[in-house]
Amino acid sequence: MIPRYQTILFGILLAASVVMSVVLWQLRDHAHQRMLAGQDSAPTQAPEVAPAEQATLLVANDADNSLLAQVQSLPLPQDPGARAHAVLNKLMDLYAAPDAAHPVPGGANAIAQVFLLPAPSLETKPSSSALDRASFRDSRLSPAGTADSAAYRPQTSGAQLAVVNLTGAFVANHPSGLETETLTVLSICGTLHANLPNVTQVRFLVDGQPRLTLAGHADLTRTYLAAAAAPTEGAHP
Repeated sequence: MIPRYQTILFGILLAASVVMSVVLWQLRDHAHQRMLAGQDSAPTQAPEVAPAEQATLLVANDADNSLLAQVQSLPLPQDPGARAHAVLNKLMDLYAAPDAAHPVPGGANAIAQVFLLPAPSLETKPSSSALDRASFRDSRLSPAGTADSAAYRPQTSGAQLAVVNLTGAFVANHPSGLETETLTVLSICGTLHANLPNVTQVRFLVDGQPRLTLAGHADLTRTYLAAAAAPTEGAHP
């Protein structure tokens, strides 16, 4: 025979369980109603899309070791850093195309970030033997357009340094050779300057770290002068 106190205790526990079940059911129902109300009141709007603008890309051509200015229409955000990233992504997409004149794999995944900083003053004395843009092709792409070259110009007010952070995968798959590597570097520098004239200097990182060369030849330890990568021909759409 069950003692009377155990029967009373069992009844109390059963009643408590029933009460807790009712409370939990009501809380669940209220939470569901609040979620539905939030969905109904949330405004529905399309995500903002940057308007299309004309951008000038300095596209490399391996056939004659030149940089050709091409005008492309693409969405460009207002933020300068995002704008720089967008034009470089388009440049890299052109290089990854099957019919590219400067074939380099990677596409838009080649550039991780672009940071814009105030440009430091360049105090290095220009070298008397440095190459100008006209002798670029004849020199077989020696590293002109660097801080110690004859392309050195005094910094203007508001000048910016662009730090281009390349991805390790892009660098690992970039074709090796002085000419092809230098064309890639100079096309990036020239494209940045063409679309953001305040960018006068460019430095490179790979996965956020300094690296000696791009693929064994082009020097990534230098500060490049963006204006040195001038187009060799007129702009084409």
